[in-house]
Amino acid sequence: MEFKPKRPQKELNYQELRIYTDEELHNYSEEELRDLKIKHPIPRLEDLEQGPWPSFVADAKREALRRKKLPPDRMMIDRDVVDDLLGQLELSFEDGETHWKHGGIVGVFGYGGGVIGRYSDVPEKFPSVAHFHTLRVNQPASKFYKTDFLRSLADLWEFRGSGMFNMHGSTGDIILLGTTTEQLEPVFYDLTHELDQDLGGSGSNLRTPSCCIGKARCEFACIDTQELCYEMTTNYQDELHRPGFPYKFKIKVDGCPNGCVASIARSDMSLIGTWRDAIRIDQEAVKAYMAGDIQPNGGAHSGRDWGKFDIQQEVIDLCPTGCMALEDGKLVINNAECNRCMHCINVMPRALKPGQDTGVSVLFGAKAPILEGAQLAVMTVPFMKAEPPFDNIKELVEKVWDWWVEEGKNRERLGELIQRKGLPQFLEVIGVPAAPQMVKMPRTNPYIFWKEEDVPGGWKRDIKDYRQRHKR
Repeated sequence: MEFKPKRPQKELNYQELRIYTDEELHNYSEEELRDLKIKHPIPRLEDLEQGPWPSFVADAKREALRRKKLPPDRMMIDRDVVDDLLGQLELSFEDGETHWKHGGIVGVFGYGGGVIGRYSDVPEKFPSVAHFHTLRVNQPASKFYKTDFLRSLADLWEFRGSGMFNMHGSTGDIILLGTTTEQLEPVFYDLTHELDQDLGGSGSNLRTPSCCIGKARCEFACIDTQELCYEMTTNYQDELHRPGFPYKFKIKVDGCPNGCVASIARSDMSLIGTWRDAIRIDQEAVKAYMAGDIQPNGGAHSGRDWGKFDIQQEVIDLCPTGCMALEDGKLVINNAECNRCMHCINVMPRALKPGQDTGVSVLFGAKAPILEGAQLAVMTVPFMKAEPPFDNIKELVEKVWDWWVEEGKNRERLGELIQRKGLPQFLEVIGVPAAPQMVKMPRTNPYIFWKEEDVPGGWKRDIKDYRQRHKR
């Protein structure tokens, strides 16, 4: 079924919204670019332009030159903003430390997040970046864009900001890099009223949920990632815009265990599409792969001569649980042992497909280094259905939040709270029984201690009765 938003979406027309003419957007020649001199010496940054890969320094120089050639009334912040940005970054390279200082409380009316305040600590040297605030803009699910939107957004940021973007931040947002305090409200107004676009999350709140491309383009997707991501975003708007958590909370949605948004490593709540029935097998296609009639890996490795495809060596022997075998020329899978690694499906996509009883596995507690270092999420709910309006997932989210808000310390991520309080307490809060698969390394994890009421007969034992039943 086609994914549809909850309300009609504004149809943007770039020709109606555009701020700059084609001549203004292409107002310099390549010769002028070669002769460009940034107003500060930047030898270290210019080293980054060497080599085969694109460089942000080269892109920034193009933006700097365009701004130099625009009339002053065609920009709402200083034309030298890019020059001063590069100059300050060069100084940071020289000193081995940043020259940005935290912006404190700066934002737009009614929102506690979405704007990251940033000020230079050397404004006398680089006055054009004395203010250099960053805005996070909520990306569409799976990052599908129309060019009218992108062009309109680029024009707006050229006019009211530095003209520089980051597509995308690790949370997923469109990152608008650098504007002044006076321009925050006008930018926010134009984003919401003209472009029908909201800010993303920043600060101690729900960060902007993100997802992979899902069923829109991927044959492996077990769930509608766009529908789930959109529902999480719109249902929890208050948590996204008004910080009330101990620290940030990220929700990422992967359509299958291939994990194209790396949710297991980068989110406090990881939702990964999976299945609980058998992998679907097309035995004729299996034979075609074995005969060389179909290229393995969708032809992705066809650039070199790897020799004839060997299903035993390249699929069966690489199964991490050893759940696959060839019997009388047919591929057999012990699905009870399958751990959904996706290797066999990736190698032979025309022969193997995920099952049809689909849902999500839910993992909690991943994060990058803050207090306790990097950690991956822990598998908590092996399977639950994921169907609109996703009330079962929302109920689980809110149980977790209630506990974390009550027990978490300032700047303590959920995974760190689970470490501090112990997995047994977390499982008790969300009502999930403990399972051996949750133990990462036997005899190094804390033991799960039973409560007396959970043990038949309690703690007390009649030794005579025990010996009667366990005679030597």
